[in-house]
Amino acid sequence: MKENRRYKSLLKAAVAVLFAGAFFSRCANIMTPQGGPKDTIPPVIINLIPDNFSTNFKGNKIYIEFNEFVQIKNQQKELFTSPAMKKMPLVSTRGKGIVITIRDTLRENTTYAIDFGSAICDNNEGNPLNAMRYVFSTGDKVDSLMCSGYTADSYKADSVSRTFIWFFVADSLPNTPDYDSTIFNRKPDVIARAQNNGIFIAQNLKPINYRIYAFGDKNDNQMYEAGTDLVGFIDSLYNPAEMPEFGIWFDSLRMYPSAEPQLYFRMFTDKAFKNQRLVESSRQQQKKALLYFNTALPDIESIRFDSIPADKVLYDPQTRGKDTVALWFNMPAENLPDTIKGEITYFRHDSIRQYVKTTEPLKLAWKYIESKEEQREREKQEREKAKAEAEGKEWTEPEKPNPFKCTFTPQKELNPEQDLTMLFEFPAVQFDSTAVSLVKVVSETETVPVEHHFAIDTMNMCRWAIKSKWENASSYRLLIPKGAVTDIMGYQNDSLKLDFTTFDPEKFATIIIDVKGEPGKKYILQQTDNSGKTQQEKKNVETGQYTFRFVQPGEIRLRIIEDTNGNGMWDAGDVVKRLQPERAEMYINDRGEDLFATKMNWEINITMEMSEIFKPVTMESLIKMLDEKEASRLKKLQEEMLEKAKSGQGQNQNNNSTGNTGMGGFGGMGSGMGGLGSGLGGGLNTGMMGGMNQNY
Repeated sequence: MKENRRYKSLLKAAVAVLFAGAFFSRCANIMTPQGGPKDTIPPVIINLIPDNFSTNFKGNKIYIEFNEFVQIKNQQKELFTSPAMKKMPLVSTRGKGIVITIRDTLRENTTYAIDFGSAICDNNEGNPLNAMRYVFSTGDKVDSLMCSGYTADSYKADSVSRTFIWFFVADSLPNTPDYDSTIFNRKPDVIARAQNNGIFIAQNLKPINYRIYAFGDKNDNQMYEAGTDLVGFIDSLYNPAEMPEFGIWFDSLRMYPSAEPQLYFRMFTDKAFKNQRLVESSRQQQKKALLYFNTALPDIESIRFDSIPADKVLYDPQTRGKDTVALWFNMPAENLPDTIKGEITYFRHDSIRQYVKTTEPLKLAWKYIESKEEQREREKQEREKAKAEAEGKEWTEPEKPNPFKCTFTPQKELNPEQDLTMLFEFPAVQFDSTAVSLVKVVSETETVPVEHHFAIDTMNMCRWAIKSKWENASSYRLLIPKGAVTDIMGYQNDSLKLDFTTFDPEKFATIIIDVKGEPGKKYILQQTDNSGKTQQEKKNVETGQYTFRFVQPGEIRLRIIEDTNGNGMWDAGDVVKRLQPERAEMYINDRGEDLFATKMNWEINITMEMSEIFKPVTMESLIKMLDEKEASRLKKLQEEMLEKAKSGQGQNQNNNSTGNTGMGGFGGMGSGMGGLGSGLGGGLNTGMMGGMNQNY
């Protein structure tokens, strides 16, 4: 009986949250004088026919009346039903209201919800009525239990907005722990959607076990697409009646409900299964052919050609993880036939997805096709030649530019901890590295030879690295004499010269990290910019000290990956095999900050306790983490507002910034918003957390 009362109170709280914006709007509308500030109040619901939460629903029409004229925006993107209907309801405006026409045959004894998202807006200013939801039941009762959760990008460690959460009744599903196709082959029994802050409040659940999934609907088609949409799942079955209590409140900055999360989804992009096969082969250049496969990393046993010796075929996989293989033919052009015939033996999937060895013919045809630029140049020369001959003058064909191409990276400044790279347009087949000169420039008249060596990139035959023990803040000169390099097309280089310098440490920051790891575990440390893009990386990290040098001044973050399999890279999960992604966390200091300022010649010392960073996630720790993120976000917002005020941009602009910024980021657990229920006079403190969720 106590549990029933508890969930009834939670349901009432949810209803209050749902219509909180409308209730506040009614009061504010009455007090807003004509000619006052711009209308920012959403429409107010004043009548529903039938009432919300009606039972024994038999009709197909619903009318919702507002206090003003409304419009419907982004209906296809915003509106969804729970459970999904085969035919989406038709929604149209009528007077100061909307008419919902149900076109589907409804199931018996089922609770339905029509969620409008932010589709309903006032007619003048377009202010949305967020989280508007109409609920009814075709049976005697409305399912009334609720569940909350948080969806986060498992690699970026940041919230994922607008994800769909699918609940499947566990008893209706087969037990397939090694191959779970539920999200592909079944229709969910209950659907919820997260807000922009990644928080969702799922309603109208039964007191039974559910299997739960979440996905980001990138294409707005309300369907999960592997390889395109982010996806996440909960390992265990969950019964909302057995979950810990949670708090709900109305986020007055973002103008939608929020809650303390019970569940935590670590989202990732799963790879869509594709049958491995050779899709296409082409020969767009005389000495180069491309083989296109359906998936990455094809397993090729052999490639044989009738007219070309095996040692004259260079195999170039292009780059790691790609599905394209290049073949270069190291022979004189005149010895290459227009059509090269041969065969490839590789492993592919058959019709029943068995991985089998197969041999297929190859036919690589090439025909020279003159480009428009070449045509224009040829016609120009023909005109000049004809004119010269008509005037009795001797005409000499102009010298063509050297087709050999080489680019250096970087062009001017080199990080001493990295290599100088050369990228040729075609693979080099002859390279006289002994003719290359690399010197350190001491003065205008003095240079010192530098020991160095060259290394070809095993994943790209056109890329070479120049390796040396570079000194900080020094000048270098690289000279490659004419004819030192011959590529597969027979082109040779002109004289190449590159003057460059190495970074001066005093112009950069240094970050020293003292890692206290757990025995037997390896990690990956990444120094990123403020958007999370990796700038430097350390692999095979264990207990010890690690240093990031030459860190650009500005704001940075630090990402730590728990490299479970020790392969030196972050591995995503697999929803079919029910494998969670490797954990990746952003380093957060004792003040709850994950964004750090760096300046020239600064040295920052950080201690990382891996047991603390990768401790099991509980409901309590998740709430604390999100609170800290929100506090940090609000602090940064306040600093930006003060900075704008100092620069004389005006208080009005600051006020506008407050409202706009409030719609982004997370949403907090009430931090900076006056605590739970602040906007509702304390009426939403019902259902505060009363227990711990299980570990993840």
